[in-house]
Amino acid sequence: MSWRSPLARVRGYGSAKEGVGHWWSQRLSSVALIPLGVWLLVSLLALPRLDHVTVSAWLSAGLTPLLLILFVLVAAWHSQLGLRVIVEDYVHEEGLKTLTLTLLAFAHVLLAGAATLAVLRIALGAAPA
Repeated sequence: MSWRSPLARVRGYGSAKEGVGHWWSQRLSSVALIPLGVWLLVSLLALPRLDHVTVSAWLSAGLTPLLLILFVLVAAWHSQLGLRVIVEDYVHEEGLKTLTLTLLAFAHVLLAGAATLAVLRIALGAAPA
């Protein structure tokens, strides 16, 4: 027999009241990726060649750098959200879960930052290193 109340017995189980926000973030990022992905695919297929000079010229023109950076950032965010759910669902040891989530967050920030820097370097005409 337990002297704990029913609420005390179930505390820590069930909804953490944050799943809906996460779910909406993932859905909104996937909806944003649809037009950005279609734009990227159509833009690349419309190029006469996919050599360095042609792609660099395309990347330096108009809104292309902005849209490509937006695509990279939204894709990185969407990927991080999806992998976070997988880790939270299938990694049960708390220390390993925290470490994995932290490493995933750092990896996504690093990859998004590197891709953004690459787009900006090409768009602004920086000399190759």
